[in-house]
Amino acid sequence: MTSFRDARAFLLKHRTDYDTAVAGFKWPEPVDFNWALDWFDAGLAADPDSRDRPALWIVDAVSGAESRHSFAELSRRSNQVANFLRERGLKRGDHLLLLLGNVVPLWETMLAAMKLGLVIIPATTLLTPEELQDRLDRGRARAVVASLDQVAKFDGLSSEGLTRIVVGAPQGQGAWEAYETAAGFPDSFTPDGVTRADDPMLLYFTSGTTAKPKLVLHTQRSYPVGALSTMYWIGLQPGDVHLNISSPGWAKHAWSCFFAPWNAGATVFVVNQPRFDAKALLAVVARCRVTTLCAPPTVWRMLIQEPLASYKVALREVCGAGEPLNPEIIDQVKAAWGLTIRDGYGQTETTALAGNSPGQVVKVGSMGRPLPGYRVRVTDIDGQPATEGEASLVLGADRPAGLMTGYLAEDGTPRGADGEVYRTGDVVFLDDDGYLTFVGRSDDVFKSSDYRISPFELESVLLEHAAVAEAAVVPSPDPVRLAVPKAYVLLVGQAEPSRETALSIFKYLQSRLAPFKRIRRLEIVSELPKTISGKIRRVQLRRLEHDDNRSDRLRGHEFREDDFPELQAGRPAGGAGA
Repeated sequence: MTSFRDARAFLLKHRTDYDTAVAGFKWPEPVDFNWALDWFDAGLAADPDSRDRPALWIVDAVSGAESRHSFAELSRRSNQVANFLRERGLKRGDHLLLLLGNVVPLWETMLAAMKLGLVIIPATTLLTPEELQDRLDRGRARAVVASLDQVAKFDGLSSEGLTRIVVGAPQGQGAWEAYETAAGFPDSFTPDGVTRADDPMLLYFTSGTTAKPKLVLHTQRSYPVGALSTMYWIGLQPGDVHLNISSPGWAKHAWSCFFAPWNAGATVFVVNQPRFDAKALLAVVARCRVTTLCAPPTVWRMLIQEPLASYKVALREVCGAGEPLNPEIIDQVKAAWGLTIRDGYGQTETTALAGNSPGQVVKVGSMGRPLPGYRVRVTDIDGQPATEGEASLVLGADRPAGLMTGYLAEDGTPRGADGEVYRTGDVVFLDDDGYLTFVGRSDDVFKSSDYRISPFELESVLLEHAAVAEAAVVPSPDPVRLAVPKAYVLLVGQAEPSRETALSIFKYLQSRLAPFKRIRRLEIVSELPKTISGKIRRVQLRRLEHDDNRSDRLRGHEFREDDFPELQAGRPAGGAGA
């Protein structure tokens, strides 16, 4: 029987031998297992070789303040938080909404919730009150742990019976109890029973092809154990100092700011910035001797604007994920640091399932080969093997540990990952050497600043505006964000295609959508391309944007959010996620 420790040791031993790793790797058996208790506490925090090493290191890039917390300290602190939450009536199976930035209580609460057997609902602090209500309702949240700046969002929300805990208000605030109270609880913890491998642990809300985000359910096994593949792709080793640029609330944060580094016994390194500053980030990376760095292409595009060679870094591995990297970025980093950025690929529904692993030939533009434990099949529309088609995961006896249980339906049943294959919805090209290259989404979902954007979701909001009759959202090329959401809009008969109408629409969107998914460009048109059955042909509009063809008959009057000074107060500070 393969154990977690055996599987981990095997991948660390063969970290640069891809063929051996793929051929010999076996997922740990789905036995009773609580990663926070059985690995973090009993493994890392109890091991004399690792217990006193920094598990978490947070640096404030503006003030220079920093804090380091050992594995043993986080073990004790998470025990206190677990006892605190238990005292508040939370028990195995209850759902906890987590609404925090990169602060120590985020990691403490994650560990504590796992120990208790709670189901964690990670959420970005950029959510609007309406989106929070959806997470409370469909996520069946029993409690929330939130930062002080999030408290006001809950005013007026329907949240009867919700246990409210606030971080950053030592005396609490109104109906909110102070998180700091946990420090008075015992620092040893006894679980109420065994944790099953298939017990639910994480519930992610992610954009899809429907108006509302899908609910992705992961277990006590799928993300913790499944993240062994992510550890392998990044190339993490015990003692590394690992920096991942990602915002809390997104799957990539769990991948690379929690499970993968701690699977390896590495330090999770965090740099907090109110607004992204490439120069300040690079200075911290050099000063603190960061050894491994993973960042979305949006961040890499900003980093290469700086004189990289002047920063004397200690980096050994550099990675990118979220969208393909262009050759210019790879070449500039290689020239400055002698390191090749290695791309990787996965979804909220999985851990890293393909990637360019350490020591392997990197093909520019490719997201690499299937990682140990994942079997990827590329098929055409009829399900037949193809060199270009949808990427699917082979299930059955080959089911990867890192795959979700499924999407939660309204009746609470997980679906979508229980057949012979799991369809990713991503179209890829498979070359003769087994490398995969991303082509596009089969459902028109696209990335903007590393955030997944669902056209259908944004179109649904647009159609609520009184002046909008029809709308189609597509990605519009952007030099910094790769793409921004753009809407082609057909107005109702009496509405004028004027600046005032565009401003009204932008204001409405700003009030209804979180900053990371807001539509940045509008084009008011007289017709939208459609199929014979009446469906809007987004692919045709995407081509217009890609080619920047202004002479096509489908073009109209374009307005950009940047053109309206009245809207600038609502601009976001930035960020990245997956």
